[in-house]
Amino acid sequence: MKKLLLLTTVLFGLSSITLGQKYAYVDTQYILDNIPAYKDAQAKLDDFSKEWQEEVESKYQIIERKRKALQAEEILLPDELKKEKKANINFLEKEAKELQNKYFGINGLLFQKRAELIKPIQDDIFKAIQEIADEKKYAFVFDKANQSNLLFADPRYNISDLVLRKMNIDVNKN
Repeated sequence: MKKLLLLTTVLFGLSSITLGQKYAYVDTQYILDNIPAYKDAQAKLDDFSKEWQEEVESKYQIIERKRKALQAEEILLPDELKKEKKANINFLEKEAKELQNKYFGINGLLFQKRAELIKPIQDDIFKAIQEIADEKKYAFVFDKANQSNLLFADPRYNISDLVLRKMNIDVNKN
């Protein structure tokens, strides 16, 4: 009997603790879309990406032209010259792949530029969320954006606009 009473008391105590917790959520994509600095940073990243992609594509176009030229004259070439041209094509292809990796690889220039331009904005958002959570005594703040496991969220608990105001960003509701 004592165990049952103790178990009931513990369960009641735990349930009252969880009932007292406050929750909120944000939509970071919405927040980012309303930050002019993010739009500027994204435009710069797009420019870098486009420039680098064109450079890589031009290398591959040169390789493709050389490959077609070799196919067209392969029958007439001595074996040694064929091997030399194939080796040259393979070398150019390796160079193009290295360039592509340099720009778009896991630690490539695009990744570094993204960290340089976007991370400070994300840090500001996180700081604002933390400050609001402290002020409003939220136990949890969830993110609704980007493949979240949040299946349903009541809009009255959305603090995204509050985060933007905390960051001194005017939000025009249409």
